[in-house]
Amino acid sequence: MSEIVPPEVRPKPAVPAKPSHVGPSSTGIPSALGSQGSGVGGHGSGGGSALLGYIGIDTIIEQMRKKTMKTGFDFNIMVVGSSGLGKSTLVNTLFKSQVSRKSSGWSRDEKIPKTVEIKAVSHVIEEGGVKMKLTVIDTPGFGDQINNENCWEPISKYINEQYEKFLKEEVNIARKKRIPDTRVHCCLYFICPTGHSLRQLDTEFMKHLSRVVNIIPVIAKSDTLTVEEKNEFKQKVRKELEISGIEFYPQKEFDEDLEDKSDNDKIREAMPFAVVGSDKEYQVNGKRVLGRKTPWGVVEVENPNHCEFAQLRDFLIRSHLQDLKEVTHNIHYETYRAKRLNDNGGLHPISSATPSDTQESNL
Repeated sequence: MSEIVPPEVRPKPAVPAKPSHVGPSSTGIPSALGSQGSGVGGHGSGGGSALLGYIGIDTIIEQMRKKTMKTGFDFNIMVVGSSGLGKSTLVNTLFKSQVSRKSSGWSRDEKIPKTVEIKAVSHVIEEGGVKMKLTVIDTPGFGDQINNENCWEPISKYINEQYEKFLKEEVNIARKKRIPDTRVHCCLYFICPTGHSLRQLDTEFMKHLSRVVNIIPVIAKSDTLTVEEKNEFKQKVRKELEISGIEFYPQKEFDEDLEDKSDNDKIREAMPFAVVGSDKEYQVNGKRVLGRKTPWGVVEVENPNHCEFAQLRDFLIRSHLQDLKEVTHNIHYETYRAKRLNDNGGLHPISSATPSDTQESNL
């Protein structure tokens, strides 16, 4: 009987250490992924190859951050609503700077425009080394006429013209490395704090524009409502929007996973946000706070017990700003692009003269 020879035991290769200059992964991915890789190595879609040492995949987030800090990014927000609802003030409060027009109200000597105007103002704001080109698009004249029939058409036209400008740049043979993005990423629609119901103008506007832009409805100057009136009005608005088939952002159909759905459901239940805007500071309990002074006290803008401004800011800027841009590009713009190219046969070059060229003076 032959003697059994034990298999040769080979020493394991030395595992290279993670470089000292690379900090811990900000994505929560461990440096050695074990057997939970991305499927490399033929182990099926659910598994992957065990890493023998640190590769540096987790540095992609830092690379992206550095690139974004160098190039900056664009964010274009449109504000729509009747005069006197504090649109400019709220935007200035959101970004803590004078980024919007001084006022959308009218003096006695100033005539109210006969049609809706589109006025865009751009600023570059910087925080923590990150630069953002913020464009605020105002719509003076909206809802201020005796006859407001089809007053949303100039706004819809402007939004589509920005899609057309982007499309023209995209289909150029020698296109720019970075296409200027003037597309409207978000439309804040200001609802009058009547406490009763939406006006026909409100429902008609949101019904037409929700197809082409991300609409976020807000109840303006909510400090004119009591707590009970505010909660009841919010419920009425949500019910009327549902009955009218109006989907505001974030739309249910765009939830990517259960985590998204859970987070967005909480936001949808809280909308429309009842907000107060102010760029004036007052002393409250030894602290300087933004607020509106009344005979019975100061309404603190950033106090969640007074209004929902903080919720709107966190949602709009701190958690969903990038998603607003992605939904604009992947959904609204792609819908316009597909229709435009289909109508054009998808072969012929787009004419260089478009109605958007006449808007240049306003940008």
